[in-house]
Amino acid sequence: MLLIPRLRINGSNCYSLLNFGKKCVFCQSLIQNIVVLEQTIKDKIPTYFVDQQAISKTSLVELIQKDFPNLKKSSITVYLSKLKKEGVLKNPSRGKYALSGKDRFSPVIDTKLKRLYNKIKKDYPFIEFCVWNTLWLNQFMRHQPFRFYTIIELEKDVAQSVFYKLKDQGKTVFLEPDAETFELYIHNSDDVIILKQLVSEAPLVETENIVIPLLEKLLVDMLIDTNLFGAQQSELKFIYQSAFEKFEISKSKMKRYAHRRNRETEVEQLSNLTLANN
Repeated sequence: MLLIPRLRINGSNCYSLLNFGKKCVFCQSLIQNIVVLEQTIKDKIPTYFVDQQAISKTSLVELIQKDFPNLKKSSITVYLSKLKKEGVLKNPSRGKYALSGKDRFSPVIDTKLKRLYNKIKKDYPFIEFCVWNTLWLNQFMRHQPFRFYTIIELEKDVAQSVFYKLKDQGKTVFLEPDAETFELYIHNSDDVIILKQLVSEAPLVETENIVIPLLEKLLVDMLIDTNLFGAQQSELKFIYQSAFEKFEISKSKMKRYAHRRNRETEVEQLSNLTLANN
């Protein structure tokens, strides 16, 4: 409970944490206000972690104090300790706080993918792009595909240049392949690289110095890029359910990205159906 100072009422001492008299209307009202305030802060806590998995204690206290300027830092620190005991927060490392519960999606980035990313980053240091592999989706599926694609999503202006550079290096690479290209050349090929245009403001994250898409992005794209996600189309509901069960997923990020891709209604319906079945 948040600590509040000793109060003096009608000539007698009243301690908010010790002597709430049953007949003291003021104290009863005061404790109700404290409970409401605690719940308000508790509801606010997850919003501080929307764009990051962990926050330093100092930064978290400052964020709370910004929203609740009347609270002292000492009171906030006490309350954070309480939230940790309740299992709302956890300490992944010294001086850091993170939300308890499910982990964030963190796929294995193999050496081959890292080398590809670093090569493009070296040749095109100022472009925005991300890399990933369709193998990452197998953990959400009943039926496991046996062929996987390396995906590079990047700015449209440099896509063709990157395509020819990878082609000159002997890579099997395709630029924005259509359904026919998938059917004739990609489905039966190994070690394929696919280049796609990166949608602006797509939800990405940097991990191990490599920029990859967030799971929220992949789930939205799955409903749209039916050629690339052909193996997943028959299991969309199961994939969504598996993803929501296994990992912490931000519905707000999904909603924003789905809105950019004009699929907000479909994504919301499938997400709500998934949550209702969990």
